[in-house]
Amino acid sequence: MEQEACPEELADALVGVQRLIRRRLRAGLAGPRLRGAEVELLRLVEARAGIGVSEAARELYLAGNSVSTLVNKLVRDGYLIRETDPADRRAARLLLTDAARTRLRDWQERRAALVRRHVERLDEADRAALRAATPALRRLAETLHEEAETP
Repeated sequence: MEQEACPEELADALVGVQRLIRRRLRAGLAGPRLRGAEVELLRLVEARAGIGVSEAARELYLAGNSVSTLVNKLVRDGYLIRETDPADRRAARLLLTDAARTRLRDWQERRAALVRRHVERLDEADRAALRAATPALRRLAETLHEEAETP
């Protein structure tokens, strides 16, 4: 792979893998379909229970009103609880419902099984290349995250 083509081909491959994983996982899901941003918000609330709407918006790099819309829908669908922050009665804290925890756990288990199944179909050289590339891909994600945080 040419040095100049590498970033473009890498970005295309990552987007393609993510899109195909989402499509495969959508099939057979119980309950209403969750959009990518909804899943991201639920995963963020799972990792940081009690996070506020504006902090979630910053973390997800979305507009506050977009996250408010997502929160309203997820509250209506029974996946989020919005409670008043005792430290600031004007602010809300977000918590997962048991239904959301179950849905996320199912999604994570199905995603792991899907990826495992397809990685196992690769030859050992490709599996070793993926293992070796994983730390570099994590560092790439970190630098992208850091750049997004810099004004």
